[in-house]
Amino acid sequence: MSLHNLKSKAGRSHKLRKDIGRGNGSGHGTFSGRGGKGQTARTGGTRRPGFAGGQTPFFRKMPKLHGFKNPNQINYQVVNVGELNIFDDNSEVNSESLKAKGLVSKTTQPVKLLGDGELTKTLTITVNKSSKSALAKVEAKKGKVNLI
Repeated sequence: MSLHNLKSKAGRSHKLRKDIGRGNGSGHGTFSGRGGKGQTARTGGTRRPGFAGGQTPFFRKMPKLHGFKNPNQINYQVVNVGELNIFDDNSEVNSESLKAKGLVSKTTQPVKLLGDGELTKTLTITVNKSSKSALAKVEAKKGKVNLI
């Protein structure tokens, strides 16, 4: 065995020293030193989030979005009292029967009863919410409104 036949073990048996700050591109490999020159090579040299290299930043290009969107807002499906005359007298009205007649589009979304129109039938209505005028019109016809 001679010196020119000696080899290190498989893998990296000795770690390369990292030379930082000793000339252009100091150190070994791509991930050594401090990268390029200039602002990013200096300590504390960072740009603010959203910086676009001198162009108009994206957040300044966007229009101003005014107002507030309430995440807890409940959107009711509205049914007026006058529309309920398509049901038979003394029948049970709920979200399923309203969907079957095409007055609401979803059974999962809450329903609110409003007082527009005239009611001619006696009905038992089960809804999530009701206006005072709708409640008065249903009770005037001897009907009943059950609130869920």
